[in-house]
Order: sequence, then C-alpha cells, then structure tokens
Amino acid sequence: MGQTKRRRKRKHRGTPAGTIEARGRTSRPSPNGKAPQAGKLTAAERRAQRLAQPPTWRSAFNRSLIAAALFGFVVILFFGQTVPGGIALAGVMLLIYWPMTYYMDLFMHRRFKRRMEQRRRR
Repeated sequence: MGQTKRRRKRKHRGTPAGTIEARGRTSRPSPNGKAPQAGKLTAAERRAQRLAQPPTWRSAFNRSLIAAALFGFVVILFFGQTVPGGIALAGVMLLIYWPMTYYMDLFMHRRFKRRMEQRRRR
C-alpha cells in the first residue's frame, strides 16, 4: 500500500523550542545580483496602476448600484418611506448616480494622467 501522508517537498530546520524555520534561497543568484521582485508592489504602485486605467461604464454602474442601494435603505429606514417607494427612489437615484459616477471617474483619470505627464517633464 502507498504512503497516505503527503511528503514535504522542502526541508525545514527545527529549533529546540519547536519552531520551524524555512531555509533561505538555495538556488544560484540571478545574473544581475538582485533577486527579482515577484509581484510585490507597494500601495502607491497599485494605486497608480488602478488610476492609469480609464474608467468603464460597468465599473461606474457597480459603484452607483451600491450607492443607490444604500440610499434606498436609508430612505426606508430613517425617513419612513414605504418599501416600494424606497425602491422606486433608489432606481431614480441609480439613473442619476450612474453617469455622475462615470464622469467623476473620467475627471479623476484625466487629472491623474495630467499629473503624471507633469512629473515626467520635470
């Protein structure tokens, strides 16, 4: 019968306290002397990547759908609106929020691009 426990693929070094430390890199160093960064971006770099992409109507719709749902929830709970009335108001707000969100995203995207161009010129 074969072994039932899955065997480990790497060796670990245990300490007297019982903790296990993984070994360091065992492969040969990269040609330029620096290890490549495997997808580790800083928060600023991730934000820059996100802002570098132009906005889409779908992303604006998703964001406005969340805002309209919150609006409908607040109107029903705190302003005493009936459920069908609150849903109707949320639908109207969705129609208002959708283009407003898209054009706000477009404005922010263009502002980001302009700022990046100014930094490159310096």
